[in-house]
Amino acid sequence: MRGSHGGLRAAAVRVLSTWPAPDAGQERLRVEYLAHLDRYADGVWRSCTAGHVTASAVVFDAAGERVLLTLHPKVGLWVQMGGHCEEHDASLEEAALREATEESGIRGLRLLPGPVRLDRHAVRCGPLGRCSEHLDVQYAAVAPAGATERISAESLELRWFPADALPDRTDAALRDLVAAARPLVNRVGAPRRTRP
Repeated sequence: MRGSHGGLRAAAVRVLSTWPAPDAGQERLRVEYLAHLDRYADGVWRSCTAGHVTASAVVFDAAGERVLLTLHPKVGLWVQMGGHCEEHDASLEEAALREATEESGIRGLRLLPGPVRLDRHAVRCGPLGRCSEHLDVQYAAVAPAGATERISAESLELRWFPADALPDRTDAALRDLVAAARPLVNRVGAPRRTRP
């Protein structure tokens, strides 16, 4: 099923309306994201220069002990896979899984159900490098046993790190995402969605 401008926005509203935020800060962001989508019909697309919803996923190995991170060429930090929604994405889950698959080169990633965290941050991605905001909806994915990563053109480097020993060149958002996702990965074990 192909997504549409209204379809993806509606899917994002459904996910954010039912997501149980884990704390007051995340609840505040959830409400802000919903207000943004209510205000901007194109709030999930990069054309919305006031800011737009993005989707990302932190990729864990099959044992749930390591995370695969990409060295982002613009910010110079190790981050999870993710990016802008595209017209064929029917949901934020689909966008997060697509981005994780494209940027990791790993087929058969399995996405845990539901977002793990939200992160709102300033970026330069609009026309002429204008400043905008990403309203990132963050998921967790698990790689199949024996998976081999393959670097994409969107990354300077791709590397596995122990989930409890992340590199220095990360930010608090990534550390919070890994800390929140790791117990979910270990508890759920075998997530449901798979991208061929």
